[in-house]
Formats: sequence, structure tokens, C-alpha cells
Amino acid sequence: MSHETIDADVIPQRIAELGDWFHNINLRGYPTAPDHFLGDYPAIKWRTFADAIPADLRGRTVLDVGCNGGFYSLEMKRRGADRVVGIDWDERYLAQARFAAEVSGVAIEFRRLSVYDIASLRERFDIVLFMGVLYHLRHPLLALDLLHAHATRDLLVFQSMLRGAGDIEPIADDYPFTETSIFDTAAYPRLHFVEHKYSGDRTNWWIPNRAAVEAMLRSAGYRVIAHPEAEVFVCQHAALPDEEPRAVYPPRGPSSAQSTTS
Repeated sequence: MSHETIDADVIPQRIAELGDWFHNINLRGYPTAPDHFLGDYPAIKWRTFADAIPADLRGRTVLDVGCNGGFYSLEMKRRGADRVVGIDWDERYLAQARFAAEVSGVAIEFRRLSVYDIASLRERFDIVLFMGVLYHLRHPLLALDLLHAHATRDLLVFQSMLRGAGDIEPIADDYPFTETSIFDTAAYPRLHFVEHKYSGDRTNWWIPNRAAVEAMLRSAGYRVIAHPEAEVFVCQHAALPDEEPRAVYPPRGPSSAQSTTS
């Protein structure tokens, strides 16, 4: 694919026609969100953890969950990933991402898909990006479970807005029923529930503290191997603990995971 097929003069017009962009992407000299309230976002975020992801992705496949305007999908292709698939539920973001890929002259597959339907891809990926998605989900732990069972082969790059204490302290595997003070400690894993809105956004549902993120990732079968930035956790796909299932939905056994392995 060659970006030369797109006349540079029409790029600003198409950027405007595609609506408000959350990802500020430089498209041949034209920024898509130059007045972003977070600055040059997500480039400023990317620079803080880019070194935690292999610089050479040749021979690897990448899934970008909640790809938005496609910034991270584009970065994965720039590192030589053989195949990049970006999924999002918002058609506007997908249209932006397709245009950004076209202008950039790279082949990326974008699909309208919910993380809850990830099994329909019937494919595992070497690297799964799960950036800024968890707090927009009504059922966040289910999403992590599904990614582990159906999508990740090696690395999960996870990022979430965090609120509350950033303390990490040892938590026992069990406590007696009479122990209540542990729940008041700053280091206890917490998901803060947003009933209405946070920052004017009705799609913000659960905002974790750092302890909750790490505990949820472990519970879903991921081992945190790097924490390069306050909100970013690079995780290795690992075996689930061999214990009695606790979930109310069907347990994630070896048969379900293997059936979707590419």
C-alpha cells in the first residue's frame, strides 16, 4: 500500500470529516488532535514504555484491543510486525484508524468487535495490546479471562487509568471472617465503581488502584514481568492456578483454550 495514492491536500479535510479524534496521529504533517487535553497523546505515553516492547517484531502477530484511532497499531507495524489486527466497537474510531493506516501506507486489519466476543477471532497473537480499555468495561475481569483463554500467546501489554493509593504490600491468601481492618488499608486491591460519570464520560465504569490491577492480572493467568510506566504493565501469558474454579461462568479449561490456538 502506498500513501502516495492520497493527495496530501485532502488530508486535513478528511481528518475533520472523521470527527473528533482521541488519538493525535501525525498524518504526513497534519496532526489529528493537536489540541488534545493530555497534550501529544498517546505519543507522550508511548515514549515512556516503548522500550519495554521488542523493537523488532518481524515474524510476530499483534492484536490491538480497543484500537481507537490506530496509534498503537501503526507503531506495531513500524516495528515490522507481520500482522496487526485492531478491534474496536466504535465505528467512528475504526474509520479514523483505517484512514490513518491508508495515509501511512501500511496494511492493518481493523474489525468492529467487542472484547467479550474475542473468541470469534479463533486466533492467538504473540502480543496483545489492552490499552485504556479496562475502566470502560462493565465486566472487566471477564474481559481479562477471555483474553487469556482465547487471544494471548505470549505478551499482554496492559494500561489502565489508576486512582487511589499506589501502595503494593503483601496480602495474605485468606483472612478470618472477623478480620475487617484489612479492607481499610491503602494497599488492598480496589475497583472504584462509577455509577454515573467520571470526567464527563459515562463509559467509565470501574477504576482500579495499582494493587487491583496486579491482582486481577494474576487472577486471570498473567505474570507481570515489567512495569515501565505508572499505568503500564507488561505481562507474560502463564498457566492458571490449579485450583477449584471460582467463576460463575464456565471455567476456563485446557480444552477451550486449545481449541482456539492457531
